[in-house]
Amino acid sequence: VQLQASGGGLVQAGGSLTLSCAASGDIFRINSMRWYRQAPGKQRELVAVITRGGSTHYDDSAKGRFTISRDNAKNSVYLLMGSLKPEDTAVYYCNADIQVSASYEYEYWGQGTLVTVSS
Repeated sequence: VQLQASGGGLVQAGGSLTLSCAASGDIFRINSMRWYRQAPGKQRELVAVITRGGSTHYDDSAKGRFTISRDNAKNSVYLLMGSLKPEDTAVYYCNADIQVSASYEYEYWGQGTLVTVSS
């Protein structure tokens, strides 16, 4: 199983960017999916999470500006980021709890995609 993240790039403050992450491989079911980020010199932090049923939770820094969504048919999760600030600059990682069978679930990470917000 692999997670492939994409969509990062350079954007001006106040702009928007959408990140995508697609899972592939021998997948039975994908449960919760998440976006994390890690800024230079800082620890990785949870940005947003979405359950298989669509319930969402956001870090306070993302509330009102970011929207997490998913497409279960495409095994994909998205992060729409708006009103971007320089402090949103980080490498963004997707993460998912994936069942490879009815009995076994593992946590997987994508490779990270860099978001740079210029002031």
